[in-house]
Order: sequence, then structure tokens, then C-alpha cells
Amino acid sequence: MPTMPTPPLLLSFYGDDLTGSTDVMEALALRGVETVLFLDRPTEAQRSKFPDVKALGLAGTSRSESPAWMDEHLRPAFDWLAEQGAEICHYKVCSTFDSSPAIGNIGRALELGRAAFGHRPVPLLVGAPQLKRYTAFGELFAAYRGEVFRIDRHPVMSRHPVTPMHEADLRRHLAGQTDLSIALVDHLALSDGDADAAVDAALGAEPGAILLDVLNAATQRSAGRQLQRLAEAGCRFAVGSSGVEYALAEAWKASGRIPGAARFSPLPPVDRLAVVSGSCSPTTERQIRHAEAEGFSAIAFDPRAFIAGDEAAIAAMTEAALAHLAAGRSVLVHTAMGPESDLGEEIANEAGARHAIGRGLGRLQARLVREARLTRAVIAGGDTSSHALRQLDVHALTPRFPLAETPGSPVASAHSDDPAIHGLEIALKGGQVGNDDYFVKLRSGIPG
Repeated sequence: MPTMPTPPLLLSFYGDDLTGSTDVMEALALRGVETVLFLDRPTEAQRSKFPDVKALGLAGTSRSESPAWMDEHLRPAFDWLAEQGAEICHYKVCSTFDSSPAIGNIGRALELGRAAFGHRPVPLLVGAPQLKRYTAFGELFAAYRGEVFRIDRHPVMSRHPVTPMHEADLRRHLAGQTDLSIALVDHLALSDGDADAAVDAALGAEPGAILLDVLNAATQRSAGRQLQRLAEAGCRFAVGSSGVEYALAEAWKASGRIPGAARFSPLPPVDRLAVVSGSCSPTTERQIRHAEAEGFSAIAFDPRAFIAGDEAAIAAMTEAALAHLAAGRSVLVHTAMGPESDLGEEIANEAGARHAIGRGLGRLQARLVREARLTRAVIAGGDTSSHALRQLDVHALTPRFPLAETPGSPVASAHSDDPAIHGLEIALKGGQVGNDDYFVKLRSGIPG
């Protein structure tokens, strides 16, 4: 019997870290776009298990990698994504745009994607009002604890331990990462009745990229329409935050191509939850303290043990965590408590040190899930999640329960050849994401 053709894809994407990738999956799922996220390029057998998806993605680690790593790994990833034939391919970056010439170089990724998709101008969209991220006249703003800051004055992102943001003008920021020219279509032009003319004028100059401001719902709708128009003009590779999906979904819904909404079955409570966290964010710090106050057994662990391979210390911590789970308590193992706990310069020059922390937490979580027979687990930290989940033998994720009140932190269903892991409900949370009760709510359950 001949193989049935695969339906055409609306979107393909590459996430520069794992939580960023699940952020895209969530944004699509909430709007009724069936999506699968692969951790690596899938085999034919793995791809065939998801015949009806309208979007597919690859979860990467490029946010924490060098340009040389990108040259080796992003080129084949973009080539594979180009072969999938989606209308638009999105290189997903964090909505705070933190990056540097040496680490997570967005400019280099833009160059590689542009080459894979025909050397056409690359739409660039970062603003996402749903995430309280805004761009105006090309400058990026982000909220923190109810107040909006220019990104270079943001209390957290201006002091990021690896890629602090010292420039809010995204074109100036990218000028340190690429020689490509970047045009701007600002929010005033997108709000005007001649938005098409403004975008066409920018396109006619053939820049390397075109930055589209998104400041509010109206400019987001306009930007979504322009993303479609640019794709029709051959600009099929885009760079940006999950604001790309939010904007496109508005356009797809307006044209009747997607439902625009979806329902998910309730997330029931679980008797025990295991959380591992490598996040240095003050947001995660508050979540850890709140969880401990609500009965979680919190275990502070020195991350240097993972870097040094101190098996005795790791074994002792693991047995302590398993003992808490055996006693019926939820457990939370963390290697940091806020920005001041970051090891910073101590490990900055030690190759692979931060990756080793993520992998160590992943091996720990895999053991906790298997030995305690857990059905739900959490990994906190964007870079941590990227390296940790790969230790659980997961090859794909699909949406289980998007958390609309805290976008960017969904619960996913794990797909694995390991029966102990297959079907695991797993939440992957970036450092800045979620309310104080995030971990507690995942234990207590959420109605549909």
C-alpha cells in the first residue's frame, strides 16, 4: 500500500534552547495548531508517529553555544528544516534577546538560516505582549514584577550571568554579531494604513533582515500579516521570539486556516513531584522558597560536584532525594538560589562547566522518575533544560497542558522508547517564567 502524503506544514522551527522550544509549542497548541517538538532530527519511524501535525520543531542548545558550534550543528539542522517544506521556518530566540558575539550569537544563526533558505531578507520579530515583551522604534522592553524596563536597564537581564544585555536597540546589539544590514519597520508604520508600503520599501532595499516592531495587539496583528506577505515574497526564514507564533496565529485565524483556540483535559493532582533546578533567576528563587513553605523537601546541592564528577556527593544527594519521595514528599533539588549564588567567573573559563551541571541534573531527574515511578516532573532553567532532558531518553514532546496564565512554561507529554519515561508529564521552565506558586500548582493540579 502506498504511503499517504504528509499534510503540508504551516511552520517549522528551531529553538535555541529547550524551554524556548516548548514556548513555541505552547503558543501554537493554545491556538489549535497540532505540533510536535523533536529533540534531534527524527528517524522516519519517529516522524511517522505524528502524521497530522501542522507544525514541527527541533529543540536545540544554540543559546549557550559558540559560533563555531553553530557552523557545525545549525547548518545541517536548517538544511533539514528547509526540506520539510513549511511555509515559514522560525529560528526561535529568547524574548529577552540576550546573546553575545561569543555565546548564543543570534547574528550568526541569522546568517546560516538565511543561506539555507535562499539568501532572502530575514523577518525579525521579538515583541510579544503576551509575555510582556515590547519593541518600539527597534528597542526592546520587558516587564519585571509589574514594571516595564528597557532591556539594558532590566534588573535581571542587564545582569545575566552569561549574556548580560547592555544595549536595548536590537539593530545596534546585532551589529556586534553580524555585518548584515537590518532595516526597521517601526510600530507607527505598522499601525498606519500603508503598512504594506512600508514593508515593501524595506524589502526593496534588500537588507539582510527586517525588524518588525510589536508594541500591542494591533501591531502584532499587522506584523503577522506582514510575516505572511514576506513569506509569499520568498522570505521563508524568520528570527525572533514566540511573538512570531503569536503574530502568525492572528493572521492564520483571520483567514480561517486554524481554529484559534483549543481545549485540553484537566491536569490532575499528583501525590509527589520531582523538580530539579539549575536556574539562578530571582523568579525561580521565589518559586523554590514558596514550594518549600508548601511542603516540598528542598535540597541545596553544590553544582561543582557535577562539574568535578564527584560521584560520592552525587550519590548521597540522590539517595536523600529518593528517600523524601519514598516518604511521600515532593522533592526539589536546586544548584542555585538567585543571582548571587551563580558561580560566575569561577567556572567561566572551564569548558563545558555549565553544560555539565545541566546534564548532571538530567541524570538525577531520570533516576528519580524511574526509581520512584513518577508521572510528573519539572526541570527549571532554560540552559539547564536543554542539556538535562537529553539525559531522559526522550525523543519528542507534544503539548499536554499549556499554562495560559504563565505563558512559556507548558506541561508536555514525553515520547520515549523507555516505558518508564514514555508518557511522563514534564514541565520545562525558563528562569524568568512563572508565578511564585508555579511548582505548587503543578503538584496540586489545574482544572481544564
